[in-house]
Amino acid sequence: MTIPDYQTCMLPLLKYIKDGKEYLVRKAIDSLANHFQLTPAERPKLLPSGQQAIFHNRVGWTKSYLNVSST
Repeated sequence: MTIPDYQTCMLPLLKYIKDGKEYLVRKAIDSLANHFQLTPAERPKLLPSGQQAIFHNRVGWTKSYLNVSST
């Protein structure tokens, strides 16, 4: 599997936070990575800038697009 784009992460993120509680972004990223069955090699893969993991960035964009607050 390839790393999903931010649009593909939307529904799984909404399902993860559906109870309205606050969640740590790191926990959401881990849960979604498990959901998408990302391999140990895919999880830390970095953006071309080398500054951030691709999947972390995609979940961040998903969170921003959906205007979801978290801690």
